[in-house]
Amino acid sequence: MFEKYVVNFDDDFESIALKFQTTVDVLKDINNLDFDSQLRVGSEIVVPKVKEKYFDYYVIEKGDNLYQISLKYNINPELLASINGLEMDDYIYPGQELLIPKSGYSYYITTLGDTLDIVANRFKISKNDLLKDNETIYLIPDQLLVNKNNKNFI
Repeated sequence: MFEKYVVNFDDDFESIALKFQTTVDVLKDINNLDFDSQLRVGSEIVVPKVKEKYFDYYVIEKGDNLYQISLKYNINPELLASINGLEMDDYIYPGQELLIPKSGYSYYITTLGDTLDIVANRFKISKNDLLKDNETIYLIPDQLLVNKNNKNFI
């Protein structure tokens, strides 16, 4: 899978390759660029799509339920359901994919009235750190926010 990337002022092939977990040779190959090609600020290049850094995927098998899956991955079952837009008693079916939160991160699902201060305090981090860990924060109910540490919140 690929996506487009707009070249920034401080980009070079090495920094882009590092950002998208690939090599300079792969970048040049998928963009049909010569060995000595140069990047231009504002131009678009094709890059490999980076796997989701906060989640793994699990494919439901026959007989699975959310509680068993949450035990298997040592996560809060309500968090697992919420992240996947489910209720604990919703039907899940074989072949369905679930997002599984990776360890090493805290997760919080916003509620009505949340502010940056409230969420940052919940994570016990600064507002700047909260903004670094989350691309976009709308503070509308049911938005998933992430923090790099070792506890899971709901």
